[in-house]
Amino acid sequence: MQPKLMSFSSFITAFKEEQGTYFIFALNYIPSNILGLSYFTGTIMYSLIGFIGMTYFYILALETIPNNPKFRGYNLFPLLFFFPNFHFWSCAVGKDTLLFFCIGLFVYGLLNINKRFLFIILALTLSYFIRPHITLFMIIAFGFSFLMNTNKSLFIRIIFFAAMIVLAIFIFPLVLKFTRIEEASVESFNNFALNKASLLSTASSSSAVDIASYPFPLKVFTFLFRPFFFDINSIPSLLACIENSILLILVINILINKPLESFKKAPFTIRGLIYFLIIGTLAFSQSLGNLGIMIRMRNMFLPGLIIFIYWHFSYINREEVENTLS
Repeated sequence: MQPKLMSFSSFITAFKEEQGTYFIFALNYIPSNILGLSYFTGTIMYSLIGFIGMTYFYILALETIPNNPKFRGYNLFPLLFFFPNFHFWSCAVGKDTLLFFCIGLFVYGLLNINKRFLFIILALTLSYFIRPHITLFMIIAFGFSFLMNTNKSLFIRIIFFAAMIVLAIFIFPLVLKFTRIEEASVESFNNFALNKASLLSTASSSSAVDIASYPFPLKVFTFLFRPFFFDINSIPSLLACIENSILLILVINILINKPLESFKKAPFTIRGLIYFLIIGTLAFSQSLGNLGIMIRMRNMFLPGLIIFIYWHFSYINREEVENTLS
């Protein structure tokens, strides 16, 4: 609706100078205002973009997971890729679908940096204009993961990491401006998180939670695994609860069965996705006081968790086979 109300001069200004919501308005100006496409057609277009992003994650799993992981006799791949929230939040017109696509495109590019360098640039550029802090998270997570990648020479790792640090330093002040944080201090970040959590938790919504009063472990649990069975109040929350319960069971099994060993053996793209998940969880678990918003924001980080689940059980299954043969 909003792009249809934009003037051409507003479109140019938003496209050149704005980030976040206004950039999305500008991005949708041509299909909705000039081409006259309907909201339904726009949803189909965004669904295709989300599907392409999902395909990149699927390819990543195919190229990095050596054999189909099993849990208690059941094949996990590609079953976990059919979680409802994966697809519900990657098909609507808006920022979340485009970010999902950007993250998928970015990790797909990292599978072959020499041939897909332009994909990496496109993913970082587009995500920067949508949510610059997510771009910063990706740069830090995958830059550090590449530095720890012993399969590459030390010189290449240092060059790549240095380039990521320079890019992160350039983006960081713009992230502070975008999030309206006055200065880069612990106090400023804490105040931002508390204010954001207070605002969302006091909103008139059945999914609001008083996240500011929770201890840190419960904040992390809430971000990663709620809605849970005690939060069910509708069909969507029931589906989310089933999904979260499966994830929690799998994560608990990982934590009690050589998690660090499998993490160290993982390809650098999967380790980068886990670093990305950790950074995102630390950032958003402190400030989001609404379960609906948490599910939507978590969808950007969920592919990393699921692909690591694939990797871990594949690694453990392979070890069990080797031990049996020996």
